[in-house]
Amino acid sequence: MNVLFIGDIVGKPGREAIRKYLPELRDEYKLDCVIANAENASGGRGLTKDVAREIYQHGVDVITMGNHVWDQREIIHFIDEDNKLVRPANYPRGVPGKGFLVCSKNKIKIGVINLAGRVFMTPLENPFTMIISLVNKIREETPIILVDFHAEATSEKVAMGWFLDGKVSAVLGTHTHIQTADARILDNGTGYITDAGMTGPRNSVLGVKKEIIINNFLTQMPARFDVADGAVQINGVFLEIDSQTGKAKKILPLQRY
Repeated sequence: MNVLFIGDIVGKPGREAIRKYLPELRDEYKLDCVIANAENASGGRGLTKDVAREIYQHGVDVITMGNHVWDQREIIHFIDEDNKLVRPANYPRGVPGKGFLVCSKNKIKIGVINLAGRVFMTPLENPFTMIISLVNKIREETPIILVDFHAEATSEKVAMGWFLDGKVSAVLGTHTHIQTADARILDNGTGYITDAGMTGPRNSVLGVKKEIIINNFLTQMPARFDVADGAVQINGVFLEIDSQTGKAKKILPLQRY
């Protein structure tokens, strides 16, 4: 199974990058499934129903989220109706939405789990203690499981990769918006990267207008973080996964701009 995981989509430029580059990537890598983190896709914060629909129309099959999942309040009213959208599974019980799903692409089932880290972030339920029950539940249907670990600390992401090595097909980090240079297949067949990168405005600071962020560092004065414009990029990771064992056979970081 050939899978593309797309790093954090930021605002309208990120959606434009999906529209521009995804068709050629789908053809080039003969993709069976496309998964994208879209927690910043609506104006740089959160996700609306219209923007989710636009992302699906551009060819994304599953959307994952992160710590900005509730920034657009309307998501509370449609997240339970969207069967292709997952939010971090370690939110407290009873909140809207789901933390994992299983979908079928080209007659092959793939499980997707979304988790949020706790280091330097909101302290949700411990992702290490609750993830195995989700993995076991999904493995009743398919050995192919991808985990979007939306976390700040490199150490927490690396530890999760080793913790899940051999139990899932891939652990793919998001949140920090800079693609890391450590993509590899771990000892027991799990694909890993600390951060898949950002899909959005290339000449920016993590998607925000660079002048705003520079001035913030110079003055420490609060400012509205507006999404940058101009040239766009798409960052992500291509995975080739053995459909029988669920093990990753290839992991390849991708950048187009």
